[in-house]
Amino acid sequence: MNGNKPDGQEQLPLDLNLPPSGKPAPETEPVDEGRILEWVSHPAKRNMRTTVIVTLFLFLLLVVIYFMTFSVWFTVLGFMILYGSLSSFYFPTRYKFSEKEITIKTTMQTLKKQWSQYRSFYPDKNGVLLSPFVRPTRLENFRGIYIRFAKNREDVIAFVKMMLVKDNPEKAEGK
Repeated sequence: MNGNKPDGQEQLPLDLNLPPSGKPAPETEPVDEGRILEWVSHPAKRNMRTTVIVTLFLFLLLVVIYFMTFSVWFTVLGFMILYGSLSSFYFPTRYKFSEKEITIKTTMQTLKKQWSQYRSFYPDKNGVLLSPFVRPTRLENFRGIYIRFAKNREDVIAFVKMMLVKDNPEKAEGK
């Protein structure tokens, strides 16, 4: 029977990396993402004085919660809510800009967005807001994404400007 089933069908190999022919699959070339900008933003590490003050304030709030309720469970719940709301401050956020997309990796999620989704940007001293709207609107804080700097303000703004002008040629005269 020569390794074939009696009805003439070829038996599939158990190794999932091999195609049915039994030959190794061709190696795929890594996708060239073009120019890449990567960095890590960790505000708690960058400014230790603020970190100590915020941590002491959280501890004080937890003591107040305990003495108001006399419940360990409410205190633990308060800790989880307060600490969770400040997770972007306490935990590092990894940013990766490629010519195809923006990747933001936090402790709980990885967010990938295409550059074509954004039409304007607004830098400030701590970061830059990427907005899907052409003009300023109140919705951009909910629909846009905020990118924090890590001593790389000029590089980030230059990359954002390059990508938004590339996707929206009419923006070349704007920002």
